[in-house]
Amino acid sequence: MARGEGRTVSKAEPAADVAPPLTRTISQLLTLIGGLHERGVRLRLAVAFALTLVSKVLAVVSPLVLADGINALAGGDASGALSTFLGLAGFWAALRFASTAGPQVRDAIFQPVSEEAQRRAGARVFTHVHNLSVRFHQSKRTGAVYRTIERGIRAIDFLLRFLAFNIAPTVIELLLAAGVLGFKYGWMFSVIAAGTVIIYAWATFGVTEWRLKHRREMNEADTEAAGRAVDSLLNFETVKSFAAEQRESERYDRALSSYANAAVKAYTSLVMLNIVQGVIMTLGLLAMVVGAGWLVARGSMGPGDITAVILIMTNLYAPLNILGFAYREIKQTSIDMEKMFMLLDEAPDVADAPGASVLTARGGSVEFDNVSFAHEGRDVGLEMVSFTAPAGKTTAIVGPSGAGKSTVLKLLYRFYDPNDGAVRIDGQNLKDVTQRSLRGALGLVPQDVVLFNDTIRYNIAYGKPEATQAELDEAARSAQLLEFIEALPNGWDTRVGERGLKLSGGEKQRVGIARVVLKDPAILILDEATSSLDSATEHEVQAALEAASRGRTTLVVAHRLSTIADADQIVVLDAGRIVERGTHSALIAKDGLYASLWRRQAEEPETVAAE
Repeated sequence: MARGEGRTVSKAEPAADVAPPLTRTISQLLTLIGGLHERGVRLRLAVAFALTLVSKVLAVVSPLVLADGINALAGGDASGALSTFLGLAGFWAALRFASTAGPQVRDAIFQPVSEEAQRRAGARVFTHVHNLSVRFHQSKRTGAVYRTIERGIRAIDFLLRFLAFNIAPTVIELLLAAGVLGFKYGWMFSVIAAGTVIIYAWATFGVTEWRLKHRREMNEADTEAAGRAVDSLLNFETVKSFAAEQRESERYDRALSSYANAAVKAYTSLVMLNIVQGVIMTLGLLAMVVGAGWLVARGSMGPGDITAVILIMTNLYAPLNILGFAYREIKQTSIDMEKMFMLLDEAPDVADAPGASVLTARGGSVEFDNVSFAHEGRDVGLEMVSFTAPAGKTTAIVGPSGAGKSTVLKLLYRFYDPNDGAVRIDGQNLKDVTQRSLRGALGLVPQDVVLFNDTIRYNIAYGKPEATQAELDEAARSAQLLEFIEALPNGWDTRVGERGLKLSGGEKQRVGIARVVLKDPAILILDEATSSLDSATEHEVQAALEAASRGRTTLVVAHRLSTIADADQIVVLDAGRIVERGTHSALIAKDGLYASLWRRQAEEPETVAAE
């Protein structure tokens, strides 16, 4: 019967009602994992499949050996019959053991193939998702994307294993059993066996289709419960600050209640399926026993033959026990893999041009040449923006909120391509160079430095994984972080927590600076790197930033205008256009937008952002 039912992992999205064709799923799978052409893989598959077939043959043949033993015991002299029976019983036990041990050995042989297929698929999809554009990642829930990958990878093992070692061998076993029963005992038994299996399969598929709606309800309720739990735990500081622990617990309890109700319906439908399957199996066995008993009464079958008939049917029922589960899971795995293939079909908005060259950053001069760009869903982004950030100099980009400052940096990183115009570094159009070489020449310190949940060493060395300890020490010293690290009980091996939550804002910023210093980029980008810090911490971080920017091209996006007063050039944006440019003193003398922003911050010294 359809055993092994348990709580399923929720899908990233509600399951589709119709699974894709299985042949298409298999074809896509083989393409994804690069085929199974290696000699060692083919050998393992051949041996595993051979073991499966041998096990099926032994499962059908072994009851005949026991039947001969019982018949000999029933019809011969006491001493000779007993020895014959014991010999045949031992042979039957050996054959039965071999039929059950074969699949275990097969699984051990096949496991490396399955793991390799999952590894290839997982690595390929993971790499593809990382290569997708910023737009994709901004429009998708990270947890949903990961769950799609995870479920798709898990589906690979089930699909490969079940299709290779369950469906085809079970059909072969059915044909073999029907043939043996018909040849040995009469075609009446073949008809009973085949008829029972057909009715069993028909009823199982029908009830399983009906059950799928309950499974979907349970999965959706599970998704909702998991989503609420994760969302609440990620925002634990907000929950605590509003004393909302009880409220969150009640919301989670309601979600669990919905899941429990759906699970009860799903389990009840499972019980119904098991009962239907049990009735069909019992009636099939009863028909076999009655038929065998009738032939025994007529003298054309021995008592051992009844045992053989029962054992053959019982062995045949064993793979059918999970037919409902397998049917549902095949449909579900096809859907899961289809969603994973949809991820692979997602094309990046920004891709390297054919034959793209490697960026050669000689001095690091940055040029925006009549650049226009609008984000999806927005009317205005940048419009005809032109400026040059000279090599080795500091260029600041300022303006009101929404003026397009961060968009300039995203275009420089080539997270997006401009609709019109061109962005160049040392005269090289960014569309003509590889993204890898471009981003290798850039170093970013953002407003909110997000760290990996790993050690300080790992997070700083992320800028240059092969760095020596001396290089790490120098980078930390430049960011005014070395003394802090050395004072920690675990030093460089201190873990920073989820997103770096164990560190203060200033400490995270300095880790970000040290990481960029270690990378030693040609162009340094500071995206409001001190806007969220208090005055004392800002002073320390600002000193580290000045040291990091010395002698290299630096682009600074700043809200606090006091931090960029010494910039070699200040570009003022408003509504996506450049409205002013020049040095701090020149812009103050001009008494335009920049001067207005400067006065507002001077009048309100605690204001964090110039609105």
